[in-house]
Amino acid sequence: MTASRVTAPLTAGLLAAGALVALPAPPAQAAGSVVRVTGAQGNWQLTVDGRPYQIKGLTWGPSTADAPRYMPDLKSMGVNTVRTWGTDASSKPLFDAAAAQGIKVIAGFWLQPGGGPGSGGCVDYLTDTAYKNQVLTEFPQWAATYKDNPGVLMWNVGNESVLGLQNCYSGDELERQRNAYTTLVDDITKKIHAVDPNHPVTSTDAWTGAWPYYKRNAPDLDLYAVNAYNAVCDVKTAWEQGGYTKPYIVTESGPAGEWEVPDDANGVPAEPTDRAKADGYTRAWNCVTGHRGVALGATMFHYGTEYDFGGIWFNLLPAGEKRLSYYAVKRAYGGDTSRDNTPPVISDLGIEGDAAKVPAGGDLTLAVKATDPEGDPITYEVQDNSNYIDQSKQLVTLPATNLGGGRLRVTAPDRPGVWKIYVKAKDGKGNVGVETRSFRVVPPVPAGTNLARGKPATASSAQTGGGDCPCTAAGAVDGNLATRWASDWSDPQWLRVDLGARTSFRHVQLVWETSYARAYTVQTSDDGQNWTTVRSVTDGNGGVDDLDVSGTGRYVRVNGTARGTGWGYSLYEFGVYG
Repeated sequence: MTASRVTAPLTAGLLAAGALVALPAPPAQAAGSVVRVTGAQGNWQLTVDGRPYQIKGLTWGPSTADAPRYMPDLKSMGVNTVRTWGTDASSKPLFDAAAAQGIKVIAGFWLQPGGGPGSGGCVDYLTDTAYKNQVLTEFPQWAATYKDNPGVLMWNVGNESVLGLQNCYSGDELERQRNAYTTLVDDITKKIHAVDPNHPVTSTDAWTGAWPYYKRNAPDLDLYAVNAYNAVCDVKTAWEQGGYTKPYIVTESGPAGEWEVPDDANGVPAEPTDRAKADGYTRAWNCVTGHRGVALGATMFHYGTEYDFGGIWFNLLPAGEKRLSYYAVKRAYGGDTSRDNTPPVISDLGIEGDAAKVPAGGDLTLAVKATDPEGDPITYEVQDNSNYIDQSKQLVTLPATNLGGGRLRVTAPDRPGVWKIYVKAKDGKGNVGVETRSFRVVPPVPAGTNLARGKPATASSAQTGGGDCPCTAAGAVDGNLATRWASDWSDPQWLRVDLGARTSFRHVQLVWETSYARAYTVQTSDDGQNWTTVRSVTDGNGGVDDLDVSGTGRYVRVNGTARGTGWGYSLYEFGVYG
């Protein structure tokens, strides 16, 4: 679906009869709307050109170039508003496509350190005059550029920076920075009002604990804004207890986030089911609309198409496939769902066996219970993700064998740690149901005795600090997968263990951390000086290497000759089995 605006130039044309006539002029672009916050304490409303306007919105994920493609779908959902985090020269197609569908935009301006916990760079709002002058100039210029575009609803200065400043400062200095930041927000607000008196200005943060700073330092804001997910129903109480004299909007909301759920049996956040996520949107909207005269609407999170870790948690249509949450928002906003074909529902997803002890590279069998409301045939896709090992957000599709009866078999990763497995149930009609569980991959237990465990170990180098280090050679022979050896970032590097006496062995197990060896040798020695190679590997890919070898010696060494990453070599365990 596309929507485009085409304007023809004013020219003259020759008719067949030869008469010269002027072609009609194209209609002028509609003037920007006049948006106001009207009413009195506890009885406010937003108006657009004098008519009441309740924000029924979603945060915007696709590129601005794709706005004409997606805006008709948003309109069909009953959405009248989208929210962005940045405004610049690339924003015009979004404003235009929104306006063409009668949708408006809460246009954001990004300030550091945006994004709340763990995000953004640090700014000294007390002393960094250059940064402050830059945004004081830039943001009002963009407001002046777009103020007459009919797609503009309001301006939103900053996102979660009051909370995010805790990543940069602490104690009294944190308080000073938060006061300075919100004072700057007010200065920006005044400058935007000067160039555009017809659109309100707000500022978003991640918690209502930011509102006292705005109350004290940003009196020129027309309304407040907050991102609240599972805690959205607490916003009303916080507003009432805070003695505020301005209304607010919720600029992000939906199901419980990763930071709001309990950990599962593998120690990672337990992601809500698809049905729980859909219920989260319904609940959020009910709590927003339940604060009559104060909460002026919401832009819930997230009209996004990414098919990654965060996309599966929050996006309504990852890769364009619609989920239960998509239809929950559509119902909440009054969209017509009477003729919709809705997604398959996964009522249960289990991992057969012990999900805390899945052998690396072994079989992993899933038990899935899924139904489709319209009886459409269901196909399955299985993916995994290593976010809790290496912060990767990518989902990787796994070849799956359908065993029948809702059982799917895949090969487990060979890299130890906690993984997530995703099952996607598709109906062939553009809908998808998704469920996920965690599982812990552990190295297979070789037969025999680990001759290296607890024995003296030395290495060519070792990292002494940073992260989870010191990472000495002893960390690779202690039988503990939570400790490791890590080398310098150069080739070659080696790790050796002293078995105490000349000993025969038949198997070596290497459990690599993220920093693995692409090429290495396993070697033996009787004197620690002269080495015999018993195995060479040139195609290493990390994870767990189980090597059947035949060797004898007092010393056994793994000698890395080519790193698989830009870091060094790192082993959780170096096992030698007799």
